[in-house]
Amino acid sequence: MPAAGARAKSDERRQAVVVAAVECFAHKGFYGTATHEIAQRVNISQPYLYRLYPNKEALFASAVDHVSDVMTRTLIGHAEDPGSGGAQEAARTAYAALISDRTILRFLMHANCAAEEPLVGDAVRRCYAKQVDTVHTLLGGDDAAVRAWFGAGMVDNVAIVLGLADIDQPWARVLSGR
Repeated sequence: MPAAGARAKSDERRQAVVVAAVECFAHKGFYGTATHEIAQRVNISQPYLYRLYPNKEALFASAVDHVSDVMTRTLIGHAEDPGSGGAQEAARTAYAALISDRTILRFLMHANCAAEEPLVGDAVRRCYAKQVDTVHTLLGGDDAAVRAWFGAGMVDNVAIVLGLADIDQPWARVLSGR
């Protein structure tokens, strides 16, 4: 039988590994990141990492779930009364704050690219489902507004990744909303 507190310690390690995984995967993606890099980042052995997560795909899926939770908490934390007319702007502001970090943005882009891996694809679909439900609630159940919000978010993703705020050309100003 494990010692008292061993489970709590494992949970803390899992959380640290997931946070490190998000950072590592954001830079090199699912296919380019080695699990030993993640283990090294949190000062654990690779075999211990595999005791916490059975494989890289399960770890990546857990990282997607973690990012989804962060996104949901951030959106809800910035929410206003859906009937006030300001909910869409509050949700866009919250999302802009999330992706300005670029770590989450790059991680999400890599997650979309790795969605053909079964566990990863399931996690990415769960993430989208959760975000659609959250935004749907924040925007008062307006399907068209949800779709428009996601469309605008995708354009924001491109503008951030390409650094369009620093490019003074007509096409860059259009895409970045300047």
